[in-house]
Amino acid sequence: MFEIRWFVLALSILMYALVIIKQDKKVWFTSAAALILVVLSLFMPGKIFNPGDGSQVARSYSITHPLFTLINWNVLMIYVGSMIIAALFIYSKVPARIADFIVEKSKSTGIAIILILAMTGIISIFVENVATVLVMAPIALALSKKLNMNPSHFMIGLAVMSNLEGTATLVGDPPSMIFASYAGYTFNDFFISQGRISIFFFIQAGLLVGCLFFYSIFRKQKEKAVVERTEIISTVPFILLISMIAGLAAISFIHTDFEYLSGLYVFALGLIGLCWYVFSQKKTKEELWTLIKELDWETIFFLCGIFIVVGAISETGLLSDFAGFLAKVTKGSKIAGFVLILLVSIILSGFIDNVPYIIVMLPVSSALALSVGTSAELYMFALLIGSCLGGNLTPFGASANVVAMGIVKKEGYPMSFGKWLKVCIPFTLLTTGTAALLLWLVWA
Repeated sequence: MFEIRWFVLALSILMYALVIIKQDKKVWFTSAAALILVVLSLFMPGKIFNPGDGSQVARSYSITHPLFTLINWNVLMIYVGSMIIAALFIYSKVPARIADFIVEKSKSTGIAIILILAMTGIISIFVENVATVLVMAPIALALSKKLNMNPSHFMIGLAVMSNLEGTATLVGDPPSMIFASYAGYTFNDFFISQGRISIFFFIQAGLLVGCLFFYSIFRKQKEKAVVERTEIISTVPFILLISMIAGLAAISFIHTDFEYLSGLYVFALGLIGLCWYVFSQKKTKEELWTLIKELDWETIFFLCGIFIVVGAISETGLLSDFAGFLAKVTKGSKIAGFVLILLVSIILSGFIDNVPYIIVMLPVSSALALSVGTSAELYMFALLIGSCLGGNLTPFGASANVVAMGIVKKEGYPMSFGKWLKVCIPFTLLTTGTAALLLWLVWA
């Protein structure tokens, strides 16, 4: 007898294959797969999207459940609001001014470069990684020209540091938001959870090792560079950014059944920022539309499709089966499961988009952890560390990497695949290994 879950599996595999092959069309593939599942569930109510309580399922459930339950609107509102604030923060010129200050106060250019790389990582905690690289690239290029230095290593540093820190907080990157949605984590839980240090501090351990790694590359730059100070347009976006962080931290202490509170708060701050942009900065409708249009809407629609498809995979029992298979492979060993999730995540994320991978693997990791008798966080954190830091492995493992390569090529320094690997294989192994070791010591 044909089981609908095998159709769901085949459709999902086809969707993932197409996403990998044609990255520029990934939204179309995920949206089409989600639409097919919703339409099919209308004719087979309860077979794909199952309420799990044995109740008779009305056809309307096949639409309302994917739309209002599987799609996490709280996460999407946080993402849209934080993107608006990040875009305005970049517009304000505050990041460039901070970088100028760092160069001005550093004893040597080598130290200034390391501090700029660390600052890039810190900014990317709150700002999308590609946007962070685009903000910091002109600073890196200007400094490199003054020193007659090849900017390739500097640009690699900007990309990999921004990728590394994007995992640290709830608003850093989509994978962190997806994890928070699945695990029920608040903003504060990324710092302390169940009385133990959480993912933020594991990533900071990786950051420190990453800074030491790049210092070994730039330590010979002893001369002191002189830069012109960038004029700040306004501090209002910076205030909005601080308000977002403080507000999310405060909301973490509020116990309420209203699940959209944090999303509405960040989204409201974004709307306030847009009002400031129009009325205080006297921007036209065309300029406002340009800012809105340039936000990362592709990821928003991509996530909607992925949420529905992975929801179908989960509710048909496929993820539970996969977790059982991994438990057999690891033979119930806690350390074997940990290493397997970490290594597979690093390798795959060097070549594929980590967002759909994380959405699929979070419930698998959690179930595998329970099967070997350890905390779900141990394996879910390993998944986050491996898949997010593993994106640094190859020049196309993350969007920020692709952008950085494009910038140095435009400057006349084309980056070969081998040159990227020469820097980023040791960087990825060192940063991921350090974060994973600390994770194991704390949560194992």
